Amino acid sequence: MRYDLGVRGGKELMVAGERLVALPQRALWWPDKETLFVADVHLGKAASFRSRGVPVPFGSTNETLGHLDGLLRALEPRHLVMLGDLWHAKDGRTPDVVAKFLAWRREHRHVGMTLVEGNHDRRSGRLPADSDIREVEEPHLLGPFALCHYPETEAAGAYRLAGHVHPGVVLEGRGLQALKLPCFLFGSSGAILPAFGSFTGNATIRPAASDRVFVVADECVIEVPSSA
Repeated sequence: MRYDLGVRGGKELMVAGERLVALPQRALWWPDKETLFVADVHLGKAASFRSRGVPVPFGSTNETLGHLDGLLRALEPRHLVMLGDLWHAKDGRTPDVVAKFLAWRREHRHVGMTLVEGNHDRRSGRLPADSDIREVEEPHLLGPFALCHYPETEAAGAYRLAGHVHPGVVLEGRGLQALKLPCFLFGSSGAILPAFGSFTGNATIRPAASDRVFVVADECVIEVPSSA
């Protein structure tokens, strides 16, 4: 399915000679290759916190998988690439959370899926065998892109797509008003995607003058000055 028939509100960019679309759902779409990129899903994070006695609300796994389900149905990609940290921790893989994850995977069994191993994935252990998700180490090359988890990974001349940072920028307004929003950052040698998961938070970044920054706001992706 073409982008303009699916999810709206995105921002098109030419990156490494390819047309990409930064989506307000905090994902990156490569239309010509029918490939969707997400980073830092962090399934089971709330369950992990609860297992350690931290009283956090229920529902983040359902919300995250629901958002991903909506994207897959709207765009109908052939391939989904997760740029690290699909799971948050081993103690977050409760029977209930794993069952929801496997049910979601069966609903989208026609989509090829690849996980670029992140630091939380290593601590969580290998995926269930019936998840049918290929696990690879970074950098994993795909066309002109090096698929990574860490933004600083050496990419041998390829344009790096990464996560890990959970990037956000603070926008300031009148009357000392300030708002932190998740963002995409596109630099000269690589990009950092916002965290996809519903229970992740954002870390304030300080872009270089040459970086392009796009915030996710009101179901739209909007470019802001890198000094924001």
